[in-house]
Amino acid sequence: MEDDDKTLLITLTGKDRPGVTASVLRRLALCGVQVLDVEQIVLRGQLVLGLLVTGPRDWKKLRADLEELGASIDMQVEVSRGEGDNKGRATGRSHVTVIGAPLKASALAAVTGRIADSGANIDRIVRMARYPVTALDLHVSGASPDVLRQVLAAEASSQGVDIAVQPAGLMRHGMRLIVMDVDSTLIQGEVIEMLAAHAGVEDEVARVTEAAMRGEIDFEQSLRHRVSLLEGLSADALDAVYANLQLNPGARTLVRTLRRLGYRFALVSGGFSQITDRLAADLDIDYARANELEVVDGVLTGRIVGAVVDRAGKAAALREFAGELGVPQESVIAIGDGANDLDMLAAAGLGVAYNAKPVVRDAADTAVNVPYLDTIIYLLGITREEIEQADADAGFTTPAPPLP
Repeated sequence: MEDDDKTLLITLTGKDRPGVTASVLRRLALCGVQVLDVEQIVLRGQLVLGLLVTGPRDWKKLRADLEELGASIDMQVEVSRGEGDNKGRATGRSHVTVIGAPLKASALAAVTGRIADSGANIDRIVRMARYPVTALDLHVSGASPDVLRQVLAAEASSQGVDIAVQPAGLMRHGMRLIVMDVDSTLIQGEVIEMLAAHAGVEDEVARVTEAAMRGEIDFEQSLRHRVSLLEGLSADALDAVYANLQLNPGARTLVRTLRRLGYRFALVSGGFSQITDRLAADLDIDYARANELEVVDGVLTGRIVGAVVDRAGKAAALREFAGELGVPQESVIAIGDGANDLDMLAAAGLGVAYNAKPVVRDAADTAVNVPYLDTIIYLLGITREEIEQADADAGFTTPAPPLP
């Protein structure tokens, strides 16, 4: 008599066609087995189907039946016998999202090797996107997210890929507030430098801005100095700058997609409300917090009205908006690029450094260094195909993907 705790792992490979899975399950049903686990993928028309089932008393007859079925549908069948019901996966479960443009085999080999070196196992790999970046979601068990984040950070840098490590669990699906920086995050470039170009002081302002974003000088001090250089500039320059703003690629897709899922958005900027309020209205964003330039008789005075939204002010705004929505801070995603975003990134459940300065990349939970803002959607378990289908259902058109 065969042991009751024996299980069978059945693997079928071959050209995909309708009805393969149903045919296999009908054959299994005749033996009265229980299905314990199923995995199925299709790669360029090739099916790989794996089933873990309880072992019948006459498992050899089932193997022969499945091999006969496989021959009739031109599929290769393997049946292996063992013990266990696949519940014994290691603790310490994480999602490791790997993003490359392109994603080379050498880079993925290095990343998976480092995961193995940490004592962890890759249980599953799911493709999140194949263009304009390649994004893969690795389901990993056996090591804590903190350990994985530490061992993979250096590998990401040396291989030129982005790697995000997040704990597996419900919170990954529960993020409900996105708080974004504006300059060089939501939009390309820095508004104050664009205004400075109209005032003829672009070089001086750019120099101070860069030092402030690297964290080398106090943000409030640097901002007041830069704004003072705009004294006498016509307020019409604000309209001219706004008319020429360029959103970062994927910004509208990010907002549009996540709003469909009930996410709320906030802009928190060390820039100027005369710009951010208009961006919020344009993108249907719920909250905006920024500095207000003083304007008298249609001319900038070179001063700011009220308190400066600095590094601490950004974090305070995040907490305020989360409180108004009743969203816990661990359910907030913050996105930024400069040193004045550090407190905001730390206050969020997930802090994302987007094409950020090194000091920010080192401190954030994860970093995205490709130019596509909607790449952040993949960190939430949403695939490119799902985004495009939702857009198509809503009447949006998307460009055709390149050939693989």
